[in-house]
Parts: sequence; structure tokens; C-alpha cells
Amino acid sequence: MNDDLAALAARIEHTNELLQRMLAEVAKTPSTHAIFVDAGYLYAAAGRLVSGTEDRRAFDLDAEGLIEALIDRARTIFADSRLLRVYWYDGARRRIHTAEQQSIAELPDVKVRLGNLNANNQQKGVDSLIRTDLESLARHRAISDAALLGGDEDLVSAVEAAQGYGARVHLWGIEAPEGRNQAEPLLWEVDSQRTFDLDFFKPYVSRRTAAAYEAAGARPTREDVRFVGAQIAAKWLAARGRESLVELLPGHPYLPGSVDQDLLVEAEGLLQYSLRGQADLRRALRDGFWEHLQAQY
Repeated sequence: MNDDLAALAARIEHTNELLQRMLAEVAKTPSTHAIFVDAGYLYAAAGRLVSGTEDRRAFDLDAEGLIEALIDRARTIFADSRLLRVYWYDGARRRIHTAEQQSIAELPDVKVRLGNLNANNQQKGVDSLIRTDLESLARHRAISDAALLGGDEDLVSAVEAAQGYGARVHLWGIEAPEGRNQAEPLLWEVDSQRTFDLDFFKPYVSRRTAAAYEAAGARPTREDVRFVGAQIAAKWLAARGRESLVELLPGHPYLPGSVDQDLLVEAEGLLQYSLRGQADLRRALRDGFWEHLQAQY
């Protein structure tokens, strides 16, 4: 009996030694955090807060300075942790990066991930990219904490996925001039919340001068836009055939939604100017399109 007790005591002592070694190894392993930035949310919320507009063309964002400020803030919040990297999620047409996105991608410790940008300048696929990265990093124990700068309710599943693997997710937000700019279900799900105010963003966001704004895309005249509408109609006739376009005539002056959207996107590409919110110019575009079609039939 005494021999059995002695053997059990030896096994317990051996187990305790193993546990102590494991705890010692864990203590040696530094915690790791990463910052996840939904650029669509950042530009819209910071632009509205500092410049009073969500239109990216109306203000400049010092992304390099802002990213460094976010890293510094994380260094303070996660004092005993090291940074893995900053993940920057944005949209781009056909996922082809812009010059600005390329310059951000070249910054140290920054990974740019691009979703698609649809005809309405809405990001598509960004939330799924965030979820994939958050879940993968948490699953492989690459991070212990995630700072998520975003506000979309679709990010709730990303938060849940990371938390399921033991990571803590901290939601960072941007002060809203009025109301909220983050979904309540997202606020409920995260482990902590933090909001950055006007003073934090002021050094990194500056409204463009009227000259700089116009240089980014001078407003075309109605005649310019009407001519482009006729150009596109001629191009479509050649490419799609008279039979397919003659079907549109009974619906005049209205175009099917999909056709109208294609017309808008192609016109903006030719004009290098956004027609969103420009009702008079969009009417001129349709007028030019219809006039050319009617002249052919």
C-alpha cells in the first residue's frame, strides 16, 4: 500500500514539474496583437468628423502618419505585447490597387488586402477578408489580441470566429458628430470598445482646396456628358447589335436598372468624373444615349 502511495506521489510530483515548465514557457512567450483597419469605415467616419464629408476626393488622408499613430496607441494599450502587423482592408475596381493603396502597402508592418469596388463605389468582399484573417490568426495562436477599427454589422461573424479560438477582440471607433457610426450588434459582441476623437484625427485629415478638388475631376458641362452618352450608345450598337438595343425603345425615357448602371459606370470612366449625386448630368447622359438610339431607328 505504501509503495502505491509513494508511486502516486511521484507521479503527482512529476506532473507538477511538467506544469511548471509549461507555465514558464508560456511566460517567456510574448503576447501578440494585430490591428485590423476597415479603410472604407475609416475614410467615411474620419472624413465626416474632420472635413464634414465622406467623399474621398474632398480631403487628403495622411495614411502613413495615421497608421503610426494607431501603432503607438496599440503599444500603450497592449503594453506587454508585440505588434504582428497592421492589416489594411480597402476596395478597388477589379481588385487593382490605386497609387495610394500601393504606397500604403509599401509601409513597414502593413499588409493591404483588397476587396472589390462595385459600380456604386461600395466595397464587396472586405468583411469576408477580415473574417478570414482574424479567424486564421486566432486559430494558429498568432495573436492574442485584435484591435478592429470598423463599424459594419457584418463584422460580427469575424469577431465571433476569432473569439472562438481564444483571441480577444477590441473594437476601435471614430467619434460621430451625431448618432453612431458603428452597429450595435458589433458593440455588444466585442471584448472592449474605444473611440478616437477629433483631436486624434485632425493631424492626419485635411480638406482639399477648391482648386485641388477640381483638379481631381473638373465638372463637365451638360453638353460634354450628352456627347459621351451618344458615344456610348454608338459603341453599344456596334458591340451588342441593333436587335438587342431596339428592345429598349418602348421603355423610353426609362432604362432598365442594369443598363442604366452600366451606362453610368462607362460614362464615369470616359469623363474621369463621378456622376453620383449629379442628377442634371445623369439626365444629360441618358438624353445623349436616347437621342443617338432614336436617330438610328
